[in-house]
Amino acid sequence: MEHLLLLHGALGLPDDFSELEKSLSTRFRVHKLLFAGHGNTPIPAKGLNMELYMDQIAAYIAGYPTEFFHVFGYSMGGYAALACAAQYPGRIRSVLTFATKLQWSPEAAAKETAFLQPDIIATKVPRYAAQLAERHGATHWKHLLSGISGLMERLGTQPLLTEKVLGEIDIPVQIMVGDRDNMVSMDESREATAFLKSGRFAVLPGTAHPFEKVRSSLLLSLMHDFWAEHQAGSSSTPA
Repeated sequence: MEHLLLLHGALGLPDDFSELEKSLSTRFRVHKLLFAGHGNTPIPAKGLNMELYMDQIAAYIAGYPTEFFHVFGYSMGGYAALACAAQYPGRIRSVLTFATKLQWSPEAAAKETAFLQPDIIATKVPRYAAQLAERHGATHWKHLLSGISGLMERLGTQPLLTEKVLGEIDIPVQIMVGDRDNMVSMDESREATAFLKSGRFAVLPGTAHPFEKVRSSLLLSLMHDFWAEHQAGSSSTPA
């Protein structure tokens, strides 16, 4: 079986993909990667940045020197997948992204980091704060929020997926977004797709940004449909 690497989003965990993994394991040997700083893992002294996550992906794939990988990335994971495919061509056969913000600017970064304030979250959304503490550590979640803010601010001033870089990605890619996503617009996703050499664009109806609110059956149908065409030896979609 070919290999599939699942990449979680900012503040997420590999366990977010349990339902996807069950279905996709009929088609792939499924792998999941934990990004640095998440799940109470250490944050490097230099902080978090997209290049670090790209290197994590490349190092993981390098652990299977004779194999090729397909990659699915949610939100931040999708950005890292595309950036890695551009930086390290040859080992990734296809990329699927969902709810991935592909257009970054200082203004966009400021908008997103405004929601990543630990004290505000703890006061105004205590249930979410408790969830983050459970997933990433009682105090570590606050440091993780700071690290992700730094990552976004750096993307805002130094975006990696420019029009030129997207145009150099020479593998099948499908960009997916929900029509109710309040972080990622359909327009920016469609525009990014247009720069890809082999890009497709799909919209999930009635779908917002949070992964836990996504109808897995709808997402999986699009994923299986894509790989029925682009996975070697595939000609049909598993049930």
